Amino acid sequence: MLVADRISVAYGRARPVLRDSASAPGKGRILAVTGASGAGKTTLLLTLAGMLRPIQGSVTIHGVTLRDRDHAVENQVVLIPQHNGLAAVLTAAENIQVALLAVGTSAGEARRLTHEALAAVGMDGQADQLVEELSGGQQQRAAIARGLALRGDILIADEITSELDAANRQNVLRLLRSEAERGVAVVFATHDPQVASVCDDQLHLVDGYAVAA
Repeated sequence: MLVADRISVAYGRARPVLRDSASAPGKGRILAVTGASGAGKTTLLLTLAGMLRPIQGSVTIHGVTLRDRDHAVENQVVLIPQHNGLAAVLTAAENIQVALLAVGTSAGEARRLTHEALAAVGMDGQADQLVEELSGGQQQRAAIARGLALRGDILIADEITSELDAANRQNVLRLLRSEAERGVAVVFATHDPQVASVCDDQLHLVDGYAVAA
């Protein structure tokens, strides 16, 4: 289990962006993190993913203090970032395969998982296109496919429906629900109240503080 216990997070010497916040995404459930732009949603997710360290409080995974991103990856924490994090000079398929190979997946299995994930997001026809040739929405779907292919125990997704049309948004929500149904703890930041309403739990942030949703 991934638990954030009364964490405060700051960038350098600036005042904390996140203050005294707690979160414990449940296995098999989707937690929506909501709030206005600048409320601290991305900061919370990056901290849960091991990319930022709290200046107060703690983040633990399976009862052990989360050290860094490598430690999170070792514990099957998958991050789908807001700005996709794809390599522009690789194809959509290559981006996914590289990520799978990096965690020890065999080449054959990486190809199979890549094909399945791209098909799930409706991107099998763009598998061999360079990322820089894809539209913003297609890049977002390729990043989602990569996150799904990694099949983690905890899936952290930051505003991943922001550039999608209604049909693709509904498909992604269905895929996140499928992940939860196989026992994954899903943390999903969104500014869309309709999207948040289909999640199991909500954590609402206002100026870095968690308040009742």
